[in-house]
Amino acid sequence: MHITTVKAVDAEMNVTPMIDILLVLLIIYMTSIGVRKAIPATLPQPAAAVPGEATQIVLELRADGSFALNEQPVPGDALEATIREIYADRSAKLLFIRSSSERTYQEVIDAMDAARGAGVQLIGILPTRQAR
Repeated sequence: MHITTVKAVDAEMNVTPMIDILLVLLIIYMTSIGVRKAIPATLPQPAAAVPGEATQIVLELRADGSFALNEQPVPGDALEATIREIYADRSAKLLFIRSSSERTYQEVIDAMDAARGAGVQLIGILPTRQAR
């Protein structure tokens, strides 16, 4: 009696074709990098500033309870009228607010409401200044 043995089928994945494809793609990528050309672009000139108009207005709520617009003190009861006067001729109705940490959230909201009532359309909040 003769016994024959059958070897198990080898089921390993052949990665050689995959490596060949990756090498071809790498070569194509490397050669295409050197072919890139610069595209000429014409950039617009910066717009000229409107004479007499500061670039930004900052409303500061100070720790002592006072207000200041660009470092100029403003009485609290005249805040809305002063802001309205400043923004009467301005095209950009943007105001930045910086508040001391001693002021309450409601005081900041009241200042924002006064600015909105004076015609300010966009309000930005600035971080508090760090002590130097």
